[in-house]
Amino acid sequence: MSNAPRNGESREVWQALRACGPWFGGVAIFSGLVNILYLTGSLYMLQVYDRVLTSRSVATLIALSAIVLAAFLLQGALDGLRSRMLARIGARFDQLLAPRVYQAVAEFPLRGLRGSEATTAIRDLDQIRGFLSGLGPTALFDMPFMPIFLVVSFLLHPWLGWLAVGGALVIVALALLTEQRSRAPAQALAEIGARRAELIETTKRNAEAMAALGMRQAFLERYTAISQRHVSETLRASDVVGGIGAFAKVFRLVLQSAALGLGAYLAIHGEISSGTIIAGSILTARALAPIETAVAHWKGFVAARQGYHRLARSLAQVPPREQRLPLPAPVRELLADTVFVAPPGQARPVVSGAFLRMAAGDAVGIIGPTGSGKSTLARALVGVWPALKGSVRIDGAALDQWGEHLGRHVGYLPQDVELFDGTIAQNIARFDAAPQPGAIIAAASAAAAHELILGLPQGYETPIGEAGAALSGGQRQRIALARALYGDPFIVVLDEPNANLDSEGDEALNAAIRAVRARGGVAVIITHRPSALVAVNLVAILKDGQIAAFGPRDEVLHSLIQPAIGTRPARALPA
Repeated sequence: MSNAPRNGESREVWQALRACGPWFGGVAIFSGLVNILYLTGSLYMLQVYDRVLTSRSVATLIALSAIVLAAFLLQGALDGLRSRMLARIGARFDQLLAPRVYQAVAEFPLRGLRGSEATTAIRDLDQIRGFLSGLGPTALFDMPFMPIFLVVSFLLHPWLGWLAVGGALVIVALALLTEQRSRAPAQALAEIGARRAELIETTKRNAEAMAALGMRQAFLERYTAISQRHVSETLRASDVVGGIGAFAKVFRLVLQSAALGLGAYLAIHGEISSGTIIAGSILTARALAPIETAVAHWKGFVAARQGYHRLARSLAQVPPREQRLPLPAPVRELLADTVFVAPPGQARPVVSGAFLRMAAGDAVGIIGPTGSGKSTLARALVGVWPALKGSVRIDGAALDQWGEHLGRHVGYLPQDVELFDGTIAQNIARFDAAPQPGAIIAAASAAAAHELILGLPQGYETPIGEAGAALSGGQRQRIALARALYGDPFIVVLDEPNANLDSEGDEALNAAIRAVRARGGVAVIITHRPSALVAVNLVAILKDGQIAAFGPRDEVLHSLIQPAIGTRPARALPA
């Protein structure tokens, strides 16, 4: 399974397997000892029939039995240790890659990749770990020791050796046939499984809209069709592996009986002893056991191998982030220098050549018609979507120079508010491992959410459920605003922050913007409602993805009002 990475694949999966190399070496040593000890049964039978029965020595029988018992106990202990080592190899592999896979999964949506890519990457990691921890690898480690049993069979009699060789060739041919016929069903099964998982996640995320709009039946039909294809591909793959595996098992039994018959024929003609009959049969069965085990676990082997390559390709799409030197906390300005921004996976920019310069203490309101690119620009300002051209800089440093440390200096309230399953305090503190209680309360107070939170059954420790389902839209909006203000970030970007707020919420929002300005921060507010512009000192008009006007609030708004006044018909003013 573990072959070198191909073109377009990340080396990280290969390197994780190589990091488990010492463990694999230990498994190989244990496998060698276990396979040598597998000769115990054959040698015991040979000695019992050829020595004990002929000499009628009970002492010899007891001594041989004691030695064989000790050998079997040692074999069982080594086999158990080998299984434990394989389980720990799987756990170590998962430990090395799980953080990296999670990082990639978190970035897939930001790069325009389908949601199924995320579920597939996690499932591929689980598939590889499960294979490494199971019985499949034992067959791969046992196969190199097959020649030991074949050589011993030849030593007993050449015909017994050739019988074992012929049987091994047949079972190897069965393994190759299994590989050829199971490859396509396994690949189709993985693709359909990803589509089914994506549909289930979509249903879970939009259950409320589906119930209200009567869409359940339509999605049920889609799920039924995908599920039926998933079941049919599962049956197809199972039929291939199960049928060939059953034939291989029966063939091994036939071969073992054939070894008994051939041994009896040779014993009748005096070419071998009676003990050799049993020993030859056991050796033949043991020589072919690894191949039979490999065929039985071929489905898992193929799935793990395909998962290996898919996971390597997935990680290649999201290179690991480089560790950046923490920069000093920003204090001067936010600059969008002629940025062109497009949604992930698209080449046509939605924002073209936007230029904004905001000094510490500035608050800019970005207005414009629907579809003009306001939310796209907001995502670029906080580093969610990278710029195609140009750059966004904080105190002269491009966003990518801040690395993982950027988040502590940014507060962001997206247009679609998303909260997480946990308590209100955890959500406000951004699930910080060591939150500051004073900072949580200060952020909630700045968002006018403190009294609201105290009125809940458990206050700040109230669990809100997945996506904040236990809260109203206005409550979610205020808690998300408190999360954006937590820790006094230098940059606060709010996308439609008053969409679900009442008049009291509007006043709190303007007070929060003033507080950001007063402490030397930069606030960016994207809105359609004039009430959100009360506390800003700058306004930018975005039209067709370009900055049509940018400057002091009153001047820009006056330039909008003047043409509208000029086009109205004249009328008499009241006395």
